[in-house]
Amino acid sequence: MTTEPAQVPLTGRARVLCALNHQPADRVPVDLGGTPCSGAHVSVIAKLRRALGLDRSSDRVRVTEPYQMLGEMAADLRNALGVDVVHLPNRTNMFGYANAGWKPWRTFDGTDVLVPAHFNTRPQPNGDILMYPEGDESVPPSAKMPQGGYYFDSIPRQKPIDEARLDPADNLEEFGPIREENLRHYERLADDLYRNTDLAIAAGFPGTAFGDIALVPGPWMKDPKGIRDIEEWYISTVTRREYIREIFARQAEIAIENLKRIHQAVGDKVHVVFMDGTDLASQNSLFCSPATYRDLYLPYAKKVNDWVHAHTQWKTLKHCCGGCEPLIGGFIDAGYDVLNPVQTSAKGMDPNHLVETFGDRIVFWGGGVDTQQTLPFGTPDEVRAQVADRVRIFGRKHGYIFNTIHNIQCNTPTENVLAMFEALGRKV
Repeated sequence: MTTEPAQVPLTGRARVLCALNHQPADRVPVDLGGTPCSGAHVSVIAKLRRALGLDRSSDRVRVTEPYQMLGEMAADLRNALGVDVVHLPNRTNMFGYANAGWKPWRTFDGTDVLVPAHFNTRPQPNGDILMYPEGDESVPPSAKMPQGGYYFDSIPRQKPIDEARLDPADNLEEFGPIREENLRHYERLADDLYRNTDLAIAAGFPGTAFGDIALVPGPWMKDPKGIRDIEEWYISTVTRREYIREIFARQAEIAIENLKRIHQAVGDKVHVVFMDGTDLASQNSLFCSPATYRDLYLPYAKKVNDWVHAHTQWKTLKHCCGGCEPLIGGFIDAGYDVLNPVQTSAKGMDPNHLVETFGDRIVFWGGGVDTQQTLPFGTPDEVRAQVADRVRIFGRKHGYIFNTIHNIQCNTPTENVLAMFEALGRKV
């Protein structure tokens, strides 16, 4: 009688690389906190740490991304959950100040956390929290968390538009040569994470997203110029298309020059780059047609992706919420290796259809459980069942990294988050 030899467990890094190359592994790799769109609200992280016995009475979770109020995925939590990806953060956050000088703060739901020094902790008379670019309260605020809320909303600071003086350079102000201090930051952290973890490293480098609507208002900028209103930007993709083309063309050139310098600093210690967070679909429809995507977005995305693939080992990730199925072929032709968050509840996003149609040509990162209904409002058994089903379907062609559909939202029951990891074979 003979038996098959037991498969040696892979490291998280090796497991993710298998998935990125559509190769079989010992199990489906898992992400939580590896990107700005695959983490969890700080209150969720705090409760999860408590449930796993990882915190002491004095512990407070750091808010590492104030715009979405994401909680830190510290090493002990990653280890407890068997997560395979670690995030290499930027030096500054969405509001333009460094995640440093931590101070205590309490969220509106009563969670005691730590926030960066420039996080505004002085509520307005109506209870709202205002956020200021670079923490500078001498300029108008760029975002607001309503009293009792959980997240920040950008505050439009659109100046009156004079068509005769509208200059694409105004919308290029945030794109420029990368600063030396940022390069050294990437170099130091990439080396540390590569040497001291066995996880895949995911990063997001500035300037590679074309028309990301979260970035258009420039919440980190003290005096944004050009087109900065969300509605006006979307209108401009139709009425001022040549203006948008000029922005994208110059942005692509700057991005490639910066990526050259970043690659010199980090080499191939980084494995996945979150390139583009531009949402082009809603729950039931598209923000642009497939023809418009190929005409307006694809040429510039392809130019940057082509450079990455010709000069690095990085895999590139495209984020697009909603029912983006008609655009996925365009994403593939633009050179993206990975699609996130795979919103399976949206129109046209049936998991079986996605795998059969695109599963040989793009890696799915997400789609593991519905964060709108099942995870926050279902039972633990319903969570386990959906997770098991999604792993079975998306794992069929090996190009799959498990994650929830976007970030885990506030007020999600801890028992449901634990049930998700139980369904993934974790002993939690």
